[in-house]
Amino acid sequence: MLKPSNIAAIAILAAITANTVNAVENNAADKVSAPDSNISVTVNKKPIPQARIDLRIKAATQQGQPDSPELRKAVRDDLINLEVIAQEAVKKGLDSQPEVVQQIELARQSALAGAFVQDYAKSHPIAEAAIKQEYDNLKSHLGDKEYKVAHILVDNEKDAQAISAALQKKGSKFDKIAKEKSKDPGSKDKGGELGWTVPSNFVQPFHEAILKLNKGQVSAPVQTQFGWHVIKLEDVRELKAPEFEAVKANLERRLQQQSIQDAIKALRANADIK
Repeated sequence: MLKPSNIAAIAILAAITANTVNAVENNAADKVSAPDSNISVTVNKKPIPQARIDLRIKAATQQGQPDSPELRKAVRDDLINLEVIAQEAVKKGLDSQPEVVQQIELARQSALAGAFVQDYAKSHPIAEAAIKQEYDNLKSHLGDKEYKVAHILVDNEKDAQAISAALQKKGSKFDKIAKEKSKDPGSKDKGGELGWTVPSNFVQPFHEAILKLNKGQVSAPVQTQFGWHVIKLEDVRELKAPEFEAVKANLERRLQQQSIQDAIKALRANADIK
């Protein structure tokens, strides 16, 4: 029942690592000395560059793995295994198979796309003023009040009218009827409770219905694309927006994502696509 976000999140264009290092736990018991930054690994005389090892370690730590001797040993062992397997695949001529050729090309493009995204973000930082403007826009959009709302969702107007009529009877309880009749799996078992929110988080008819209610009042049936709702406004309170510094980093990421997405759209618009 919540509206899709107006901010389109950019898809992750590149995964620098092939997988998460799952071997850490298995190798945790194998204590090793502090890593040698000059280590050189060769597999059948073919070197595995230290930069590749460092890249995998960096990716693993960014995913939450603590940098440790065990992690470094696991990464080294993983890359040795990959090299052994890759060499054997080449011996068998598997690198010439059409599907494999395309997979290799996709991996190359993904790496380049990831490099582009990182370079673009670095060369197009988001200005402090733009972040502050986004913050002010969001505060304005939210308003100065938040509402505690419950609802009962049914498939048709007839059922909604029947529920509305039942709620007029003395002793009827909204939460009990919601548990029995509501089709909304997210709120049904909570007696229709949607918690504290702002009306703009809901689709327009639902949004408008909330604003017309007084505290404790139940709406007439309201139709949205999800079905028919009977809405109860349980409470209203002043909305205290988070301080700018508390949300600054998230807003900056969102604006950066928008900027990157716009850059990609521009590249596509200027490309000769037939």
